[in-house]
Amino acid sequence: MGIDDIELGEDFDFEKMLNESFENAENNSVVDGVIVEITNDSVLVDVGQKIEGRLNLSEITIGGEVQFKAGDTISVMLMGNKGERPNISYKKVLQKEKFDNFVKEHGENVEDVTIEGKIISVKNRGGFIIEDDSGLEYFMPMAQSYLKTHGAIGKKVKAKVLKVNEAQNSIIVSRKKLIEESKEQKDSKVNEILEKNEPVNGIVKKITSYGMFIDLGGIDGLVNYNEISYKGPVNPANYYDEGDEVSVVVLSYDKAKQHLSLSIKAALPNPWDEIKDELEVGDTITVTVSNFESYGAFVDLGNDIEGLLHISEISWNKNLKNPKDLLTLGEEVNVEVIELDVDKKRLRVSLKNLQEKPFAKFVKENKVGDVIQGKVATLTDFGAFVTIGEVDGLLHNEEASWESNAKCKSLYKKGDEVEVKIIKIDREKENISLSIKEISESPAKKFQNEHKIGDIVKGAVKDKKDFGIFIKLDDNLDGLIRNEDFGPLNVEEVNVGDELEAVVVNIDTKKNRVRLSVKRLEQQQEREVLKAVNDDTSMTLGDLLKDQIK
Repeated sequence: MGIDDIELGEDFDFEKMLNESFENAENNSVVDGVIVEITNDSVLVDVGQKIEGRLNLSEITIGGEVQFKAGDTISVMLMGNKGERPNISYKKVLQKEKFDNFVKEHGENVEDVTIEGKIISVKNRGGFIIEDDSGLEYFMPMAQSYLKTHGAIGKKVKAKVLKVNEAQNSIIVSRKKLIEESKEQKDSKVNEILEKNEPVNGIVKKITSYGMFIDLGGIDGLVNYNEISYKGPVNPANYYDEGDEVSVVVLSYDKAKQHLSLSIKAALPNPWDEIKDELEVGDTITVTVSNFESYGAFVDLGNDIEGLLHISEISWNKNLKNPKDLLTLGEEVNVEVIELDVDKKRLRVSLKNLQEKPFAKFVKENKVGDVIQGKVATLTDFGAFVTIGEVDGLLHNEEASWESNAKCKSLYKKGDEVEVKIIKIDREKENISLSIKEISESPAKKFQNEHKIGDIVKGAVKDKKDFGIFIKLDDNLDGLIRNEDFGPLNVEEVNVGDELEAVVVNIDTKKNRVRLSVKRLEQQQEREVLKAVNDDTSMTLGDLLKDQIK
C-alpha cells in the first residue's frame, strides 16, 4: 500500500486515519518478475502466480521511450490482488527506493523537514499528491493544505513532514503546519522588534513600482514608495538595488494579514526639523535641479528635501512653456525661498526673483520714440501683444494701420516680425504702448504733400453727423466740414453722395485729419473778386458782379 491507495472522505479524523492505515498496512513486498508481453497500453509480468500481473505501459516509459522489452527481468511491488490477477507496480518500486533514501537521510527527525514540490494530482478530493525534483511523492491531506482543488495542479508548494510510515512507504506532509509555524515565528520576531522600538537592518529583496520588499532575517516587510524619502513619493529603483542593506523602522503590523509596513525615512533624521530654524522666506539658497514636470521643476537642497520651482517662477518671460528650455537636470542654481511650511512639508522657490525685472531692464535700454523690432505673441479683439526681448507691448488696433476700422487680427498672425514705435511707457502699471502708424506715412501726410492750406478741393458727402459733414478725399482720408464752417449753405439740404467744394483750413498728419470750410471758400472767392477789381481798372465792379452772377 502507498500514497495512491489512501482513500479520504471530506470529513475525517487525521490522526485516526494515520493510525489505522499504519496498523493495517500490507506487506508491499518487492519481487522480481519477467516481462511476458508488451502491448500498446500495458505490460504483462510473470511474478510466479497463476496469472500474470499487469502494468500500465506509462510505468516503464520515460521521455516517450519504453525502458524494457519482453523477456527482461523487472522488479515490481506486490500489493495483493485485483480479482484473480496480482496487483503489481513498477512505479512504487522506484518510489520505495526514493522513500528509503529519504528515511536514510533524515532518520527519525522528520518533523523538522520541509519539502518542496509540485502538485501532480488531487486524490479523491481528500488531498493532493506532491512530487519533488527527485520524483519522490508525498501526500498532503486537504485539511492540511490551505488550498483549493481548482487550479492546484502544477502549483509549487512547500510543506512540513508530519509522519513517515516505512511499512507503507508513505510520507504525510502539511502546508498548514508550515504556514502556521511561519506566522508564529513572524509574530514573535515582529513583537520583539516593536518592543525594542529601534531601527533594524534589512536587505532589499525585491523592488517594485510601488515600493520595496525588505528581508529582516526571514521576515519580509514592505517599504511603500512614500516611505523612502522625505522628498515624497519616489521611484525606489532610482535609490536602491536589490541586495542593498537598509535601516528601517516598523510602522505597523497587521497580524491577521501578516502585513508588515516599514519605513526608511522614519529611520533617518527629519530634515524638515533641521531647516525649521535655519531657513526662512526671502533667503537665497543654492539647489540642484532634480526632476522635471510639465508645471515646473523640483530642486534638491541636498538634505533629502525638495522644493518646487514652478514654471511661473523660473523666468519673467510669460511665454515659457517648458522648464527644460532654460534648465538642465543636475544644474546648480541660486533661488529665493518664497514659501516655507514645515508642518505641511512644503517649500516653494523662485529663480526669477533673483533676476533683473525685464520691465526695468527695458526702461533702462529704451525710451518713448524709439523704433524697435518685435514679434506678434498674442492676437486679441482690441489689438496685439508684441514681444520685445523679454517684455510684451500692446499694439492697439487704432495704432496698427491708417486704414479705417482695421484690426490686428486681420493684419497679422502669431509669430509675425513687426517694426514698432514706442509711444508710451507707464512705469507704474508697467505697460508699454506701441504704434506702427507712427512710422508709416499717414494719408493726411500724403495729402499734405499734394495740397496746402487754402487749396480748394472737391469731394462727395460720405457721412452726416450732428456736428458736421464728412467728405471723402481718399480711400483712407476724410475731410470734416463742421456746422459752423458752412456759412449761408443750408446743411439740411445736403445729402450723402452730393459733391461739395470747400477750402482746406487744417491738416493734422499725426491724427490723420483734414478740416475743410465752405464758409472760408465763399470768403476766399470774394477776396479774389476784389483783387481782380484792383488789378483790372478797365473793368468795373458791376462787370465783375455780373460775371459772378453768371
